[in-house]
Amino acid sequence: MGKVKIPEPVTPIASVFTGDEGLFEPVRAALAERLGPCIYASPVLPFDHTDYYTAEMGPGLKRCLFAFANLLDPGELPALKRWSNSLEEGWAVDGRRRVNIDVGYITLGKLVLATTKDHAHRLYLGEGIYGEVTLHFVGGHFEPWPWTYPDYASPEYRKICEKIRELHRQKLRSR
Repeated sequence: MGKVKIPEPVTPIASVFTGDEGLFEPVRAALAERLGPCIYASPVLPFDHTDYYTAEMGPGLKRCLFAFANLLDPGELPALKRWSNSLEEGWAVDGRRRVNIDVGYITLGKLVLATTKDHAHRLYLGEGIYGEVTLHFVGGHFEPWPWTYPDYASPEYRKICEKIRELHRQKLRSR
């Protein structure tokens, strides 16, 4: 019989996309109030791997990925996703989102994203939230799965996640 262990803490991340680049800073600041100082912010990236959100949010969407200082228990992900959904609602206009905030976390071995959508490769975490292992770390790099969204599967996004992983590794070593 295996022993039950407390999981290693994780580094929270948020993938934020919007058509209004002026929202990146207030969203980052709101996230930092709960997750600690932002320790990594990606360049502004085009969000052009899908047009799924165009009807709701308009064309020309841009994305930034942020990582935060506070180490979290991975069991906090459902509450974090519900909270980030409430942030999205706060910036909505006439029932339409102006910003999408996808929260998750990075460990030494994986990138996990939270979602409200069930699918065969997602596990129910509680509170109406599912978790997806979007990337896994193997051979010194993050690698995609067959279900990984094309943007996260791209070399550019994987390099970003590898930078955040290194920051996570440094945080763990300094504890």
